[in-house]
Amino acid sequence: MTNSPECDVPRTKEDEDMGQNGGRARQAGLAAAKRALRGYGKITAGLRPGPDFVIIGAKRGGTTSLYNYLLQHPSVEPLFPGRQRIKGVHFFDSEFTRGSRWYRSHFPVQVAGRHVCRPWIAPAIAGEASPYYLFHPLAAGRLARDYRDVRLIVMLRDPVERAYSHYKERRRHGGEWLSFEEALDAESDRLRGEAERIAREPGYRSVAHEDHSYLAQGRYLDMLPRWFEFFGRDQFYMAASEDFYADPGRVVSEVWSFLGLPPASLGNLKRYNYHQAPDLAPQTRRRLRAEFADHNDKLGQFLGRKMPWPGAGASPPLEAEQDRSRW
Repeated sequence: MTNSPECDVPRTKEDEDMGQNGGRARQAGLAAAKRALRGYGKITAGLRPGPDFVIIGAKRGGTTSLYNYLLQHPSVEPLFPGRQRIKGVHFFDSEFTRGSRWYRSHFPVQVAGRHVCRPWIAPAIAGEASPYYLFHPLAAGRLARDYRDVRLIVMLRDPVERAYSHYKERRRHGGEWLSFEEALDAESDRLRGEAERIAREPGYRSVAHEDHSYLAQGRYLDMLPRWFEFFGRDQFYMAASEDFYADPGRVVSEVWSFLGLPPASLGNLKRYNYHQAPDLAPQTRRRLRAEFADHNDKLGQFLGRKMPWPGAGASPPLEAEQDRSRW
């Protein structure tokens, strides 16, 4: 199967440079090739069972690094086609109208319980990471309808740091024109009625809801109960992003174990989507610490663990036998 488009090797940095610098004709050719591969994926969608795991959030919580580290396990296969290095499909939030065959077209072909590109490996699994799922009001129900038994991975970052990181990302991509403080003040007006409209109009895509929700996407207590209504808690692996940043090897090993995989070595620890930027203004940090103080305390009580964030209050201790990664 090595000559099949199904078993294409991941795209190299040289390939990416050639694509960026190859002119309009090459860009058009690459776009046509992508369409053809996606069409092939849709035709063979019946042989593609979909995700074994999904990283659902939080946005700016280390999900890109975690996903790429998980791929270092020989049993974790990348999304199709491998050369495109796709991390998130965003089907259950922004691309739902494309249909289930389009979604399954991203996953490896499986025959007789084995992935055709790695038939010698068992178990072999695949998943995706779309961090907007956690916040999207319809994603949990949509995912549960199609993949009730999927395993879910959640990274929860300090809401203060998450908000500022989210803002910096939007600024880098030209999607935010206000200062951070102005954006915080404008958020409630920007988001007013957007979640309700998404629920009312399933094909509606809200830029404000996804991109300008700096505070709202850190209020995890507004999201997690909805997910727990659709999935059992034993289907979740949860970790604080700060624990992942401090010891990625331990967290990745825990996730591999959670997914039923044997131990493996983690080699490359490249930090994905990391960009240096000026630090948050002290007065704004104090404002946000006060904003999230009560929420973080209640979140710790809800999950049964004190969050490793400055100012987070105490919460009831976990029982000794409880796996601390399975809140």
